[in-house]
Amino acid sequence: MGFDDSVLICDEVDAVLNKILQDNGLKVTYEPKITPEQILEKISTFHIVIVRSRTTITKEMIEKADNCKIIARVGVGLDNVDQSAAKSKNIRVINAAEGAMNAVAELVLGFMLSLARQTTRGDRAIRNGQWLKNELKGTELRGKYLGIIGLGNIGKRLARLARGLNMNIIGYDVVPIDEEFAKEVGLMKADLDTLLQSSDYVSIHVPLLDSTYHLINAQKISTMKKTAKIINTSRGGVIDEEALYEAISSGNLGGAALDVFEKEPAIGNKLAELDNVILTPHIGAQTKEAQSLAANIIGEKIIQILRGVI
Repeated sequence: MGFDDSVLICDEVDAVLNKILQDNGLKVTYEPKITPEQILEKISTFHIVIVRSRTTITKEMIEKADNCKIIARVGVGLDNVDQSAAKSKNIRVINAAEGAMNAVAELVLGFMLSLARQTTRGDRAIRNGQWLKNELKGTELRGKYLGIIGLGNIGKRLARLARGLNMNIIGYDVVPIDEEFAKEVGLMKADLDTLLQSSDYVSIHVPLLDSTYHLINAQKISTMKKTAKIINTSRGGVIDEEALYEAISSGNLGGAALDVFEKEPAIGNKLAELDNVILTPHIGAQTKEAQSLAANIIGEKIIQILRGVI
């Protein structure tokens, strides 16, 4: 059975999503560079709106979306969609939380390895004509304590990868942690304060909510080991970047790796001044495999919703 619903895709997505939708009869308008003003003008004519992270679907847009049934994000979080406004208009909001699971976890693992061996600093030094062999004495990940804040899909995948390197896993979540999974990776459950005090590496995997804004602040950082390192691939606002800068620059924290920032693009962010900090431009889900998987997931979810299956 085909559908005649119209779809507006506002960001660049893998071509497989277009194929799934068109194969099922949907009329797809692909505008990956569409502006907020243009969305406001056009949104009333579409039944389905699809975004990634570039586009924010605001309350004002949703108020004009009189024919909209579904707003879909080809990614993990939904903080760029006004979910309350969507709910008030009975618009279904979906994402592809499973799509980026492995890609983000592998990026975190890469960050940990790089922080442990200071590879980015060594690379920069050679490019600047310096040979820092004697200065760059690293550490191994084996036997170190990894604290994972948030044990959803990504947190669990990271735990499994880290366990393969013989790291010790400490976990904290506001929801109960699956017992079978905890046994599988030898996870030690802890409250947030204990996790921060005990970990050599801390990786954050939580959504940005009122309750998680600046979850990692000056007070929390002050309880951590001076050699500890923080990794954030979730949302920028979860960490107080000013407090993070002060702790690292004063030698009270060992380093950090950030893929997300309070303000993006993070051009001019002063954390870039610090040698023991790695910064990447929100690339956690930016792999061919993850983008293809997320597009597949969203395409199939949309078709299932239209069929009344889910």
